[in-house]
Amino acid sequence: MSSHVHRSLSRRGFLVASAGAVPVLALAPAPARASGRQRPFGRYGSPAARLDPKTLYVDPLGRGDHTSVRAAVTAAGSGWTLVVAPGTYRETVAVDRTRSEMTWIGASENPRDVVVVYDNAAGTPKPGGGTHGTTGSATTTVQADGFTARWITFANDWLRADHPDISDTQAVALKVQGDRSAFHHCRFLGHQDTLYADSTALGTFARQYFAHCYAEGDVDFVFGRATAVFEQCHFRTLSRTDLAGAPYGFVFAPSTAGANPLGYLVTRSRVSSEAPDGYYKLARPWVPSSDTTARPMLTVRDTRLGPGIDAVEPYANMSDSYPWQAQRFAEYRNTGPGAAVTVPANRPQLTPRQARSATRAAWLGDWEPWKEVC
Repeated sequence: MSSHVHRSLSRRGFLVASAGAVPVLALAPAPARASGRQRPFGRYGSPAARLDPKTLYVDPLGRGDHTSVRAAVTAAGSGWTLVVAPGTYRETVAVDRTRSEMTWIGASENPRDVVVVYDNAAGTPKPGGGTHGTTGSATTTVQADGFTARWITFANDWLRADHPDISDTQAVALKVQGDRSAFHHCRFLGHQDTLYADSTALGTFARQYFAHCYAEGDVDFVFGRATAVFEQCHFRTLSRTDLAGAPYGFVFAPSTAGANPLGYLVTRSRVSSEAPDGYYKLARPWVPSSDTTARPMLTVRDTRLGPGIDAVEPYANMSDSYPWQAQRFAEYRNTGPGAAVTVPANRPQLTPRQARSATRAAWLGDWEPWKEVC
């Protein structure tokens, strides 16, 4: 997604294990315990004791069927499960539409241990000429329906400071486009355009569910046109040394199709920040040039907004041709200093009656991913 924010970031080591933690500079997993060395796949079997014939095991030390996630995806088909041992997998991975109903499981059941990461940006040159563009920058791309991930970190560690010659600084960690895509206890790490929750086509309304997840970034770091529910998630805005003042960026940038009645729903979550108070906007609408009829939709409810969010003007325009007031932004029963209603016209609120329809069940219909067990 285009942005006016292009100056480089000098801070290195932005991939944090958790809010307030010491930065993880090399993306290395925690040292394996003795039991981990003996059982890299935890309670999920092994190549010698498969859970079922459609389970593949991935381990960078060669104790599984494959040493890379990409190789395992290539070998798998619809309905397969990948059990991924702790490790840092520096690669790009694509799950195409033919590989539906696939599941990835982080074997340690700790997302910090299993990291899929690469460092392409939109402006990174491709070997054959041209640049990657926003979509092509993604470390992981999922187009298939029915994809589920548990305890995985998806990251893009491209940094502005390392590439002052590149102006297109979008760097996607995960682009997910499939319907019925669920992410439980996952992390999404990057700076600009970290998590691209989208669909495969303008007329396709892809449903996605994110539960107990963590996402961090600075510019539009959760964006796209999916019908997505974020439940009990943590969004963290990063500090910047390349900008002299506010705003540093925007948490959400939905691009919901005008014909789609449901965009992004954030519920029972929280937004924290390592930046100064008031330096971030909660959202801005993205009306892409490919769909000028888009009417971005974002509902944030029962969520704590920390002091990093500008409470006076929490929304901004990406283009003055499409003011945020003409889009579908709303809040309900939020708490925290970033949720204070000081200028009512800048904080559109749902009525209690409207709020009764702003639920995960209303957003996702007959699909109930919160009932899935692993």
